[in-house]
Amino acid sequence: MIKNQWYAVLDAKELKKNKPAGVTRFSEKLVFWRDENDKISCIHDQCCHRGASLSAGRISNHHVECPFHGFQYDSTGKVTTIPANGKNKKVPGNFKVKSYLAKEAYGFIWVWYSERKSDVPEIPFFEELKTGFSYGGFQEQWGVHYTRAIENQLDVVHLPFVHKTTIGRGNRKLVNGPVVKWKDNLMTFYVMNEEDRGQTPQDPDTIEDYEKLFSLQLQMPNLWQNRISEQVRIVAAFAPIDEENTMIYIRFYQRFVKIPVISQLVNRISNVSNKIILHQDRRVVITQLPKKSELVMGENLIQGDLPIIKFRNRREELKRRAKEKE
Repeated sequence: MIKNQWYAVLDAKELKKNKPAGVTRFSEKLVFWRDENDKISCIHDQCCHRGASLSAGRISNHHVECPFHGFQYDSTGKVTTIPANGKNKKVPGNFKVKSYLAKEAYGFIWVWYSERKSDVPEIPFFEELKTGFSYGGFQEQWGVHYTRAIENQLDVVHLPFVHKTTIGRGNRKLVNGPVVKWKDNLMTFYVMNEEDRGQTPQDPDTIEDYEKLFSLQLQMPNLWQNRISEQVRIVAAFAPIDEENTMIYIRFYQRFVKIPVISQLVNRISNVSNKIILHQDRRVVITQLPKKSELVMGENLIQGDLPIIKFRNRREELKRRAKEKE
């Protein structure tokens, strides 16, 4: 995992008021809760007393209460109440668990994956989707590391093979580019696939007016966007569960239908095709070994894999920067 990053880890609708939710993220058991003021908290889901799951408890006075002996924890992971000791007894400082800074934004619950709680940057999201779009989505779990799931969405070579009955129709196997550009931690890559008539693929450095080509984006560390048109986008968040599992959140965004009821119907219907396409990907991606990708894995990569190569390089760079700050 890359430290000092905001990760989208849950759909905001999964977290109800005053009801703890236990999930595994970053290979850790975590409990999230939303209090009456919509403040989001996230701490380790294991009581420091006898090891019970806090997510099996309840919310009391904005704190999560252990179901075993009533210990109450605040958003920093500190025990504030030990009922058996009496309400006036001071709680020792070692009665605490790990906590993460968590917030709600853009319909997701985000976790700042770091021990550092100060000088935290803004949550990253695709600027044009912050207002004006409605969306509908779904989620499903894949048995792969989140890097594999992300790299599948950066792979411009697989379309005519994995998706030959859907978005890969047309036998456009030859890949021109792709051209990869970074702005901070936002990657935009441009590509043109076409039918192979014996021509040589264009090198990324020789493509003029590349910005007119079809483009997709990756917002580090775990968001992807398919820029289908000015009116339609598909977004995916790849929430890391553990080293071999990822929860994928797929959303269809549109702004060509403004009437709320009709727009939500359009969004739901559009996700039927998104699910078909995602399952075409899943059939192949879950067979890849190893389940986690690294910068160097003994692969024989090609020009069309450039977005994947750039992603791996940036991921290593961010990991190195985070380690230098420890």
